[in-house]
Amino acid sequence: MRAAVLTAHGQPPSAADHPDPRPGPGQAVVRMTAAPVVPLDLLCATGTSYFGPPPLPYVPGVQGVGRVEQSSRLPAGTRVFVSTSAGMAPGDGSMAELCVAGEDDLVPLEDGVPDDAAAAIGLSGIAAWMALTWRAGLRERERVVVLGAGGAVGQVGVGAAVALGAGRVVAVCRGEAARQRALAAGAAAAVAFSDDVDRLAGELADALGGDADVVLDPVFGAGATAAGRVLAEGGRLVNLGGAAGDTASFSSALLRSRTASVLGYTNNALSAAQKGEALTAVLRHASAGRIGVASETLPIAEAEQAWRRQAAGTGGVRLVLTP
Repeated sequence: MRAAVLTAHGQPPSAADHPDPRPGPGQAVVRMTAAPVVPLDLLCATGTSYFGPPPLPYVPGVQGVGRVEQSSRLPAGTRVFVSTSAGMAPGDGSMAELCVAGEDDLVPLEDGVPDDAAAAIGLSGIAAWMALTWRAGLRERERVVVLGAGGAVGQVGVGAAVALGAGRVVAVCRGEAARQRALAAGAAAAVAFSDDVDRLAGELADALGGDADVVLDPVFGAGATAAGRVLAEGGRLVNLGGAAGDTASFSSALLRSRTASVLGYTNNALSAAQKGEALTAVLRHASAGRIGVASETLPIAEAEQAWRRQAAGTGGVRLVLTP
């Protein structure tokens, strides 16, 4: 089969012939139609993550969309979302014509969202949706701040908050292109990111017209520090990542006086059923035009270029490979 094959840690994969995968007990074979290139793929491929260096050569790709070729649970031809442990454990991933995945890691997909668009949303959609609903307990008419709103998680977060009935959604993002994506996703206002915490906190308060009940935070750092200052009584900041830094500062007095919460989130804490329900909900909203992620589709022959573009920063545009 043709696949994006990585032969050296820290280097991009290239399109090449690769042996067809062989399923083991409890595994299915999926013929892939779309596989996004995401930051986790690049991190695992460096060999420096806490997962350890993956055995070489291997096919990266922690997620994608395809059709069931062989399964003990689902009929052949079933359209599914696939998640894999490629790069985190021995074995190949989704950037190939064929992919092996655990039966429990397949989510049957309804019609309505094209394969490449569904792949672009994928795990980012699950994370944003569950951080808002399961972790933050977002209620109707609450005010929401979405940090990193120009990225994939942020774009879904803005759209999901609006779909869930938030009273006002304010985006924080870098650059005009990211600002336009956040506004297109449904943000009522977009604030330019600044390392000046005092300035950013003031602009957030002005844009919100008050304080934030929920902060969706995939960046941490100065953005989280500023957002923490505008948490409302009972406010919740949910952190999903550290793209802007691994530390942030919060006032003990503010957290205590407002009974506010700073919460962590990871998709790894979810059951297979939770992931499936979340993705189904997100894609139903996507089908109705309420949620989306800016993306670009490339042939697997251009895997190396796509990888390098992701490494350099794609400005929130998710690159999706198709066999």
